[in-house]
Amino acid sequence: MTPIPLSLYIHIPWCIRKCPYCDFNSHAAPSGLPEKQYVQALLADFASELPSIWGRKLESIFIGGGTPSLFSAESIDELLCGIRALLPFRPNIEVTMEANPGTFEQEKFKGFREAGINRLSVGIQSFSDTQLQALGRVHNRDEALRAAEIARTAGFDNFNLDLMFGLPNQTLEEAMQDLQQAIALQPTHLSWYQLTLEPNTLFYQQPPMLPDDDLVAEIQFSGQHLINASCYTQYEVSAYARPGFQCRHNRNYWEFGDYVGLGAGAHGKITNPCDATITRYHKYRQPAEYMQQVSQSKTRSGEQTLTPADLSFEFMLNALRLRDGFPLPLFTERTGLASHHLKAGLDQALRRGLLVVEGGHIRASETGWQFLNEVIQLFLED
Repeated sequence: MTPIPLSLYIHIPWCIRKCPYCDFNSHAAPSGLPEKQYVQALLADFASELPSIWGRKLESIFIGGGTPSLFSAESIDELLCGIRALLPFRPNIEVTMEANPGTFEQEKFKGFREAGINRLSVGIQSFSDTQLQALGRVHNRDEALRAAEIARTAGFDNFNLDLMFGLPNQTLEEAMQDLQQAIALQPTHLSWYQLTLEPNTLFYQQPPMLPDDDLVAEIQFSGQHLINASCYTQYEVSAYARPGFQCRHNRNYWEFGDYVGLGAGAHGKITNPCDATITRYHKYRQPAEYMQQVSQSKTRSGEQTLTPADLSFEFMLNALRLRDGFPLPLFTERTGLASHHLKAGLDQALRRGLLVVEGGHIRASETGWQFLNEVIQLFLED
């Protein structure tokens, strides 16, 4: 059986301030950030997960948040050294860290690179000062432009820019200007996605005036045309990359690989090598409670073993996000289930022309790509 890839997600929950659209587990940073205490908690948390992953190697690491770049380079170095001492890395492992342009300092980011970070994901969101203010971001246009320059100077030849569209009162021209500016900065990867109003956010409670559906569709169409004319290829719903620079960590999620989750509110998914059952788990959400529980050797706040119905739906939820789809044998490799578990959903989707099967490879048709949420629902058992 082909080994299931293993990734590591590390959550650093603090940011300078909470953005009104953000539904991630993030908290305004206290005046005295407990870096050392939190790093020690992360390493103790990882040690507690070792029995479930012993003998395996890490394919990728992603440090997300919050704003991980609030931490010092010394703390990130201590964290990565501690993890490497507990579990080996694959050669050429991808190690990504999210960064906010408002936290970019030349020497600090050189330190991150020396610590082992080899990929950055920079949260730009927009190059418009008006939009950045509306989104509650702590940086401005000039800082966003400078962030890309600092990343390159610090030695990062692989970095992603996060950009949103469908922003408050945004016009088609403004959205295309944002996208053109992002492309001009020549990142190796682009994440371009629509702003959505998520529950438990300020924007959900007090909705801003967003573009209507017709304008959003026009922005998407024009943006896709612009990206297709550049050197980027769409490989996932909102992910575009230059050749050789697809995000390996995120691909592992979409291809239903295993991943360890460390930090406040982090989630993980691990396959048991003894009986091939797959367990999802999550960690305590509040940073103070998380650190306290870890100190008492209690790291998981909840877990569940996934049923065959769970596995079929969750596999398709992830794998169909990939533009090229997936080879059918991957379903059995990653879930341990025979392919007949997908039959009912596949039959419906194929009859309606929503999926295409070519040489044992399954992907969404052009129609299915436009109605992907509906396609995925076909694999949700009652």
